[in-house]
Amino acid sequence: MQKLFTRLFPILLVLLLAGFVQAKTMKLAMDADPVSLDPHMQLSGGMLQYSHMVFDPLVRWTKETSIEGRLAEKWERKDEKTVRFFLKKGVKFHSGNELTAADVIWTVKRLKDSVDFKGIFEQFEIPVQVDKYTVDIITKVPYPLLINTATYIFPMDSQFYSGTDAKGTDKGVINKTGYSFANDNASGTGKYTVVERQQGVKVVFKEFKGYWDEASPGNVEEIVLTPIKNDATRVAALLSGDVDFIMPVPPQDMDRIEKASNVKLVTMSGTRIITLQLNQQRVEAFKNEKVRQAIVYAINNAGIAKKLMKGRATVGGQNSPNGYLGYNADLTPRYDLKKAKQLMKDAGYEKGFEISMIAPNNRYVNDEKIAEAAASMLGKIGIKVNLKTMPKAQYWDKFDEQVADVQMIGWHSDTEDTGNFFEFLLMCPNKETGYGQYNSGHYCNAEVDALTLAVQSETDDVKRTAMLKKMEKIAYDEAAFVPLHWQDLSWAGKTNLQIAPIVNVMNFPYFGDLVIE
Repeated sequence: MQKLFTRLFPILLVLLLAGFVQAKTMKLAMDADPVSLDPHMQLSGGMLQYSHMVFDPLVRWTKETSIEGRLAEKWERKDEKTVRFFLKKGVKFHSGNELTAADVIWTVKRLKDSVDFKGIFEQFEIPVQVDKYTVDIITKVPYPLLINTATYIFPMDSQFYSGTDAKGTDKGVINKTGYSFANDNASGTGKYTVVERQQGVKVVFKEFKGYWDEASPGNVEEIVLTPIKNDATRVAALLSGDVDFIMPVPPQDMDRIEKASNVKLVTMSGTRIITLQLNQQRVEAFKNEKVRQAIVYAINNAGIAKKLMKGRATVGGQNSPNGYLGYNADLTPRYDLKKAKQLMKDAGYEKGFEISMIAPNNRYVNDEKIAEAAASMLGKIGIKVNLKTMPKAQYWDKFDEQVADVQMIGWHSDTEDTGNFFEFLLMCPNKETGYGQYNSGHYCNAEVDALTLAVQSETDDVKRTAMLKKMEKIAYDEAAFVPLHWQDLSWAGKTNLQIAPIVNVMNFPYFGDLVIE
């Protein structure tokens, strides 16, 4: 027995020590997994989340909606069309190749070719190399959002993706529907490499030992991503301990998660504004500014945020959330039923009228209940609302057809900038230019249009901020739309995860910085 123990002791000791140095693994559940390993194959939240794990951007958003450097250690504007980026030196791709300016140039060229990204990079010229670690990114016209857009530039390993693969196909080709080398292979500069992938079943990410960011506090060495589409199943997996972190968190389960002892809910105010649009082409009364104002005053959006959203929304009076350049602190939410009734009387509509309204029932948090509440509130000023709600799969076709007098839409600015709201939601609809594409209210103001176009090329932040605030003030005074609230964002995980430091308004948790206690 003594001899057996002597022989087994070294083995037991090794196993014991292995337990102490076991890699920190996080089991992650999302509603979907990456559809490809090619970061340019699809522009979606899931693919951008993947990009932040396997690649790294030149710059990225912070929780406070400011910009911080990543692969670019600094940058400076050289002129109205040019920003010079200085890359960190010694950054290695997963292949072992070194990051250089040539990789940034190759990547921007590819973004301009991507079906999904070329619209964002339409204003960009091909970048110019200054030296091995310095690159000038140039736009065709003065463009104040160049830095914002640089958050979408995740430099790819140009050597790794150049040439042809074993099948004789171009390694750099973007293919949305079939095989490509980039769909199945990745070499980024990010914290993690993909070591196993079963589409729709599991993706395993392993820490890249040559990762450049030694200052990162993150200690997660392995992430096992399991796609769980069903909300209830995803929550059950968290509460049972089968997974450590889930996103998104279904609103109907937030209270349940918050009360559980083994997990925690983390929320923050988001930047997606939920609104109602009043179609002035379908309803003569909506052309009357006083009627539109009456509707805004009649809808108790603060009450909706408090009761229906259970405080998990920030009531809004404008498009721009706090932190955006166009945010105007003077444009507060307004609910005054007495004033709403007076405005209807002043406009000659004291007896009210009847309208139709549509809203989705599974796109935004509590969208159907919000629409029902708004319809009920409008009834108090004599406006009878015939409401119809539908799944998002059917909703957007109906929205585009403008089948109703009032339509719900939520909007998150892709550039985290005020101008984006106006370009798509409030400019006079123009099929040729694409401006006002989602303006189903047909609000149209020449001054607003002129300002919206002007801010696209104004690079002086002081002047630009003043213009953006003026745009919001005009829309507020004219009741161009009905602002409701900005949806809160939420994530949930086990209590030993430091979630709050890694989340942001873009809804891409920076898992490379996650600490497991």
